[in-house]
Amino acid sequence: MQGNQLYHKVSIYLNSLASMEDSDFTNLFTGKKSNDIILHLDPNQLIDDYFLGARVSWINEGKSDTSCCRTFVLKIRKADKRRILRPYLQHIHITSDEVEQKKKGLKLYINIDSHEQNRRWRSVPFNHPSTFDTIAMESDLKNKLKSDLDSFLKAKQYYHRLGRAWKRSYLLYGPSGTGKSSFVAAMANFIGYDVYDIDLSRVLDDLDLKTLLLQTTIKSVILIEDLDLFLMDKSTGVSSSGVLNFMDGILNACCAEERIMVFTMNNKDHVDPAILRPGRIDVHIHFPLCDFTAFKTLANSYLGVKDHKLFPQVEEVFLTGASLSPAEIGELMIANRNSPSRALKSVITALQTDGDGRGSLNIRRQWTDNASRKSAEDSGEHSGIFSKEGVNAMKDFRKLYGLLRLKNNKKSESFDMTPDRKDGQSCGS
Repeated sequence: MQGNQLYHKVSIYLNSLASMEDSDFTNLFTGKKSNDIILHLDPNQLIDDYFLGARVSWINEGKSDTSCCRTFVLKIRKADKRRILRPYLQHIHITSDEVEQKKKGLKLYINIDSHEQNRRWRSVPFNHPSTFDTIAMESDLKNKLKSDLDSFLKAKQYYHRLGRAWKRSYLLYGPSGTGKSSFVAAMANFIGYDVYDIDLSRVLDDLDLKTLLLQTTIKSVILIEDLDLFLMDKSTGVSSSGVLNFMDGILNACCAEERIMVFTMNNKDHVDPAILRPGRIDVHIHFPLCDFTAFKTLANSYLGVKDHKLFPQVEEVFLTGASLSPAEIGELMIANRNSPSRALKSVITALQTDGDGRGSLNIRRQWTDNASRKSAEDSGEHSGIFSKEGVNAMKDFRKLYGLLRLKNNKKSESFDMTPDRKDGQSCGS
């Protein structure tokens, strides 16, 4: 009763060929999205394809009113058969997987409390809008990361030749609000992988963590956030050795093929080096507080401003060592998006009053006290951000990201594929 998987892949492959549109008889269907039109072979329809210089033909034999006699017949010249048959079928297998992956909507999976071992994951559509274009990150670093992901996607045979599982692991570390979660979303959108977000507080024990890994699928990003905070909590059911085995144990090597593993931390300085070693974590990416380069990216994204007369003043404040997280600066720009001048002035004020990690409440007080004056300065433009509701929303935002700031005048490593290097050597922004 098992269906022929090769038949399914051939069907996907043939229906994706450009020559389908040139056919005299083709069935038209509406796809999952309203603007999708899907082409399907008509019964007894013949379609040509070309591979390695040879012409082949496919015929869809069978009656349209039955599902038990569906057959594809492949015709190849006898002189070409030995040369192209096997590589051609492999080509169909690879191409159909790519087509199916592109058509499939991405999903976000979260682990839930369940007494049924086979129902530990619940999924929702993954519609996060974050992309590498919207991430406030130095352009050279973005290109390195995109290239690293591209190389991974094409490296199955290379990994297997080395005797290694085809997986890649990343550590994203830095203060809250610096864009680590948005980067994960951008990564998933870039490579077209589902995301499995593991909440360790819902994991019963080490065995339960292994079970969750077993139930993930290929072409997925497996995410564990705030790993450093979890490792400091001694009351959880998962042990440190359980985490180590999850990252690089025998089960991981056997069941984590074609997966990206991502771990986030606020600070990695006090984490056991055994967790950070190559093999468990391949790439270390530092997410610092905002600098002037990242600020210009945010201004372009949030305000549509590539240059402004206030930019030199903003840069001068950054040079004093003041900084905020990209999330905080982005929220200021959203709140003042109707007036770029007012938005930049609010950023300058915030950097001066809160950029050293103190005076967290001063920025809100300044917004409230100076609301009328700022509105008068920007005549002809208005915004409702200073209403009571808007101020309360900003308070909630501030609580969300906390009042704690981490200051480090030392340059940090932004993209480290060789963790033995010292953090003082920076190749990021």
